[in-house]
Amino acid sequence: MHELGVILEVIKTVENFAKSNGLTKIDTLVIQVGELSSMIPKYIEACYPAAVDGTLLQDTKLKIEILPGNAICTKCSKVFRLVENSSKCPKCGSTDWEILCGKEFVIKEIIAC
Repeated sequence: MHELGVILEVIKTVENFAKSNGLTKIDTLVIQVGELSSMIPKYIEACYPAAVDGTLLQDTKLKIEILPGNAICTKCSKVFRLVENSSKCPKCGSTDWEILCGKEFVIKEIIAC
């Protein structure tokens, strides 16, 4: 489960941001996870409480937004969601496509109290 290591780095980044901006309490941390990324949201949620224990983020709510994994068909130029369409273009049935988005992992928002 590499999610724990990534979340620990996120916590360090957020704590550094908070300290450099004079924040003493954070209410919510919003993270965006692409559905094609290697990060699994339920694992992030599972390890988050232990990862933030004893940190500035200890009482912080975690909100995860899932970003769709979109691709463009190289045959017909249709933009479609890969997971939803089993990696096939819904217009022409081709499996030749290029990923447009969905591999992201981003700290979107830090909401202070």
